[in-house]
Amino acid sequence: MTHWRSQQDSPMPAPKARAKALPDDDFAEDYTRPSKTKRKEAMQELRDLGAELVELSVGQLKRIQLPEDIFAAVREAQKITAHGAHKRQLQYLGKLLRSVDEEPIRAGLAMLRGESSAETARLHRLERLRSKLLEDEGTLAGIVAQWPGIDQQQMRQLRRNALKEQEAGKPPKAFRAIFQIFQEHDRGGAAAAADAAEPSEAADE
Repeated sequence: MTHWRSQQDSPMPAPKARAKALPDDDFAEDYTRPSKTKRKEAMQELRDLGAELVELSVGQLKRIQLPEDIFAAVREAQKITAHGAHKRQLQYLGKLLRSVDEEPIRAGLAMLRGESSAETARLHRLERLRSKLLEDEGTLAGIVAQWPGIDQQQMRQLRRNALKEQEAGKPPKAFRAIFQIFQEHDRGGAAAAADAAEPSEAADE
């Protein structure tokens, strides 16, 4: 005799779990989210930026026009001498820099570095001019033409003294004095040229 099982007695196959499809936005967010390594690199760059700011003078910092809280944090770091405390202050400064647009700050630093390079080149030019003067007194004619206000008699005396210092191995007082005079006249000439380049008030009217 054949027995038929009812449908209730027959075991039903368990439904297969359907894989949940992730929306495209989830993939995009996961793809664009910065990795832990990149976040560390970004933080290190900001700490390096803060350390570069700490090396500047107050006048240079003011020229960059930093936000007040960052300026205060930089000045505080400049006052700290203990290594551990200084490092913590730099980390704090790096966190502050995360909240601002760093590009204007980097642009300001680039400007200062350019000015520093120009200043270094100017000093080297004056050093070469001093060397030429010591080698040949005739160089003084060109120096006077460049800076008419320079005292020729004083320069001749300083040249003789500088040569004597070198021969006797004495401290280079006259040697340094020549450079200081060159510095003063070179800066004065640059300032006069800048004033001449600016239009006068009468011309504006």
